Amino acid sequence: MELKGKISEIALGWLILFPVVLCGFLIYRIPSFNLVFLIAQVLLLGAVVYYSFKFSFWQISLSRILLGCLFVFSGFVKGMDPVGTQYRIEDYFFAFGTEWAIPFALPLSVTLNATEFLLGVLLLLNVCKRVTLWFVMLMMVFFTAITVNDAMNNPVPDCGCFGDILKLTNWQTFYKNLVIDSLMLIVFLSRKRIRGWFNPFSEWAVFIVTLAAFVWFQVYNIRHLPVFDTGDWKPGKSMINPDPRPLKYYLQYRNKATGEVKEYLSPDYPFSDSVWMSQWEFVRQRVDDPNPRIHNLKIEDESRTDYTPAILENPGYQFLLVSFDLSSANAKGMEKSLKLFRECEAKEIDFTVLTASIPDDVALFKSASQFTADFYYCDDIELKSVIRSNPGLILMKNGVVSAKWHYHDIPTLAECEQKFGL
Repeated sequence: MELKGKISEIALGWLILFPVVLCGFLIYRIPSFNLVFLIAQVLLLGAVVYYSFKFSFWQISLSRILLGCLFVFSGFVKGMDPVGTQYRIEDYFFAFGTEWAIPFALPLSVTLNATEFLLGVLLLLNVCKRVTLWFVMLMMVFFTAITVNDAMNNPVPDCGCFGDILKLTNWQTFYKNLVIDSLMLIVFLSRKRIRGWFNPFSEWAVFIVTLAAFVWFQVYNIRHLPVFDTGDWKPGKSMINPDPRPLKYYLQYRNKATGEVKEYLSPDYPFSDSVWMSQWEFVRQRVDDPNPRIHNLKIEDESRTDYTPAILENPGYQFLLVSFDLSSANAKGMEKSLKLFRECEAKEIDFTVLTASIPDDVALFKSASQFTADFYYCDDIELKSVIRSNPGLILMKNGVVSAKWHYHDIPTLAECEQKFGL
């Protein structure tokens, strides 16, 4: 009877743990509010708490490993692009009216990413288990509360919890946190049953080495560019569609007598029928682009003329200097860029500046720096997604991103000629 009861307890534990993990996969199928799914997750949380003291060693260990992997993955993908995480934090500061805290966004990004990665490693290695689990619990309470507000009020469109690698809606992020909460509670409520693997000296060594290495990794990514570029403008990617399909034009007409509205795909409508044309009046035109959107960047001059195709589809080599804000651009980076521009100008290599600064600021900058390159205007958010540097340099040819440089690493023309054969 005792063995039978033990087997029943183990089976019940798996019957709780398996749906928790299953919910993690179902999240990607449920991008918006779903009452049934939400109730199911809340019931699973309740079952975890009620059954917490009966989970087996293997069930607790699996939950700890899954939890650790999630924290390591989340911390790493944000840590390899801490400037991107900084922009997400700034979005929250703007949404909550705390713009005064914007200067702290980057240090906070580094701290949060390092904490998340460190906690994941400590969970996987079962190091400092009690302190680690208390920190994990407090962090999840905080982030779950944040994502409840995100899901209900949508203050920011993307929290960036998995960087640019995996984008979730605010509801999906909240559901994801409920799954993590379930795993966290299984481990946290069973923490007295978990034995450590290392002595105190070894635990401190793991703690210090992991923290120092990951902070250094983030600092490197800030001072240069992300080691692993997962953005839309990563080197080697084409920014133009190699085989574009024609646009589709839809025309809407309204019947003058009945008010009925019909839509036709141009030119498949009875425009040659004079009787029909006298009975129907044109309402509006709709354009459908069947081509996949590669990027959202729009390049314009002062008169709002669109130069995006002309610049991005340039068949030859060209440099794009990106500065979302000229007033805050790194001075030494601009000096290097100006030197490169003059070298390009002498050899008739295209060099263009993209900025989100207003025309008056551009005029002042050009006058002060003698930067006579062509300046074009873009949205600042899009420029920040193009390159994580102000200024940042891009080399393109025939729509393909050949290379990208942080302002610390802007090369000379001779170096580019040697490497790319300009």
